[in-house]
Amino acid sequence: MVIDPVCGMEVDPATAKYKTLYRGKVFYFCSHMCKEEFERRPEFYLQHGPQGMPINDRGKS
Repeated sequence: MVIDPVCGMEVDPATAKYKTLYRGKVFYFCSHMCKEEFERRPEFYLQHGPQGMPINDRGKS
């Protein structure tokens, strides 16, 4: 198991649906929201660590 760098949840790399390559390292995510958030601000999460679940503000008026 590895830790989702955005929310801190455990993720199984063997079955993870969401992953991205950054600076030669593969990062795994529990959801598309965490993956998208990491891709927006990778250095923030690498420096500060998991911050909890990202807020889904899509679909709000």
